[in-house]
Amino acid sequence: MGATNPQAAASAGAETPVLVMERITKDFPGVRALDGVTFEVRRGEVHALVGENGAGKSTLVKILAGAVLRDKGEIRVEGRTVEIPSPHAAQELGVAMIYQEFNLVPHLTVAENIFLGREPQVLPGIVDWGRMYREAAAVLDRLGVSLDVREPVSRLSVAQQQMVEIAKAISASAKLIVMDEPSATLTEHELTRLFELIGALRKDGVSIIYISHRLEEIFEIADRVTVLRDGQLIGTHLVSELTKDDIIRMMVGRQLTAQIPKRQVEIGEEVLRVEGLTGGIVRDVSFVVRAGEIVCLTGLVGAGRTEVARLVFGAEPRTAGRVLVQGKAARIRSPRDAIHYGIGFVTEDRKAQGLVLGFTVRENVTLAHLDLLSYYGFIRRQQERAAAGRFIQSLHIRTPSPEQITRNLSGGNQQKVVLAKWLLTESRVLLFDEPTRGIDVGAKAEIYHLMGDLAASGVAMLMITSELPEALGMADRLLVMHDGRMVAEIPRSEATQEKVMFYATGGK
Repeated sequence: MGATNPQAAASAGAETPVLVMERITKDFPGVRALDGVTFEVRRGEVHALVGENGAGKSTLVKILAGAVLRDKGEIRVEGRTVEIPSPHAAQELGVAMIYQEFNLVPHLTVAENIFLGREPQVLPGIVDWGRMYREAAAVLDRLGVSLDVREPVSRLSVAQQQMVEIAKAISASAKLIVMDEPSATLTEHELTRLFELIGALRKDGVSIIYISHRLEEIFEIADRVTVLRDGQLIGTHLVSELTKDDIIRMMVGRQLTAQIPKRQVEIGEEVLRVEGLTGGIVRDVSFVVRAGEIVCLTGLVGAGRTEVARLVFGAEPRTAGRVLVQGKAARIRSPRDAIHYGIGFVTEDRKAQGLVLGFTVRENVTLAHLDLLSYYGFIRRQQERAAAGRFIQSLHIRTPSPEQITRNLSGGNQQKVVLAKWLLTESRVLLFDEPTRGIDVGAKAEIYHLMGDLAASGVAMLMITSELPEALGMADRLLVMHDGRMVAEIPRSEATQEKVMFYATGGK
């Protein structure tokens, strides 16, 4: 993966910046999300925007995208003061957003998604389908992407859907593209391709705002980096002048001595046993997790890792195999059954599967435990508030109150709400699917410490992660999957990145 040239962007400093957001302030109920932040992007620059969850990154780019209105401050695009009251207005100014959760319509084709709302027409109201397919293919060809433009987006991989998002931005003549956690679900090969695309866009004079919690990526592709903390600007620097530790100190305001602090605890008796698990793409998977043990389930995207967790939890029907909890066969046909047996599931997609975003923090924390907080069908509000408050405090969930709507929290705090929900149930087994995806380094360290505490208390944990350093740092054992099958079990003492990747890519 070739790094970009920071000096190229620095030499362009005399030009009028593509974007200046000056003294931007935004308040939400009980929270000042941005406090006088100034942010600048130059032409053909990759500008990284980093900070802990809740630092204000998402609010800043949502203001730029027209999804949120600023309270104070000025926005200038190519030297001209502008108002951005809507996403359409942002698009008219040449600003495109690629969110972590893609804005694609699954049942529409690649071409229809690329030109959605801007379809070429023969006559008013009549789409010129031939022209749309040709132009969509031309845009993808320019990006070096091979896709059938008539294929429904629902049939594409996550990486392919991301390429469609980029093609959509290019087709709209975007001069500034915001990429929010674009690498979160990509394999190494797909990430290499993304970086190549970003390099090609830079050469065409397109500017990129790149938001990522994977700091190593910033040193790979970014020219400058801006750090936010608690809604305030901490600084903007050339990436070449900083180290990873410098950025972390700016982000968290403190030194993180151990980013993956493995806690040594005594491994106890077997808690979870899975035998011959089969369903969907998963075939004949067997493994054991013991009390106090963290077992990492690894493999490439599409290997069947998430499917294993969903089959164990009863979220997908299994066609063969059985699950035993503390030596006894568990009849798990639904998530309700799994909860009954003391199994909790921190899902990969917290927004779609882990939370009810329109509910309050209190309601989400207690959602899986209402049977014990109710009396003859009525929820005992005092106990519910006390339970939620206990975990808000112990997990340091940043919220103005337990009655805050969960949608208004940062991604890291939303993830803590999901964790609180399962901790309240006192689960004996916890399935973690990408628990630190989209989480900043400070919040990651908190979650690692929390997992250490859970291990010390005897909880058995199955952790699915795409980040090999995380797997190697946290696991007592690693299980490697390839093409729906378990292909290797590696003890911590023998695990290396090379060995895991050998098995994950089909090596024998």
